[in-house]
Amino acid sequence: MAGSLQDQLLKAGLADADKARKLAKEKRKNAKVARRTGVDPADEARDLAREARAEKARRDRELNQTLNSKAQRKAINAQIKQLIDANKLERGRGDIGFNFTDGTKVKKLYVNEIQQQQLSAGRLAVVKQGDQYELLPRPVADKIAERDAGRVIICSDTDAPALTEEEQDWYKNYDIPDDLMW
Repeated sequence: MAGSLQDQLLKAGLADADKARKLAKEKRKNAKVARRTGVDPADEARDLAREARAEKARRDRELNQTLNSKAQRKAINAQIKQLIDANKLERGRGDIGFNFTDGTKVKKLYVNEIQQQQLSAGRLAVVKQGDQYELLPRPVADKIAERDAGRVIICSDTDAPALTEEEQDWYKNYDIPDDLMW
């Protein structure tokens, strides 16, 4: 049997003698540097590899968190769409225009008289589905608001603060007509 693997490769002609000498010289240099500094180049390589693995794991966690939040948002949107489709009220041919604000824009839905009264009383709510607006019962709108409050446009005016005693007294001298429409 021959000596080292290096010798066997040289005899077989698979390795170059100059290349083998350069590798041996580099190996001796690294060993000498390691003895002087007390730091092994192999340890440095292991540390760099460990840091690279830790960085990759951190990036993977961030990516997974982003994907999970997108999937969760998609599931919530599907739930909201299902709630709206299952519970929306048919507006039919409403003849009363009901105005409401969506952000900075004033929108109008045509509803019938009963729906207008229920909207004013807070028993119905206006909910945004894409670029459409639907009427839903208040309990369903509350479920949607739990998932995404931005989708519920209007529930009622009962959310507004009540008039104080002084404000009520100020208006008591004025008659409000019965046929007044807001």
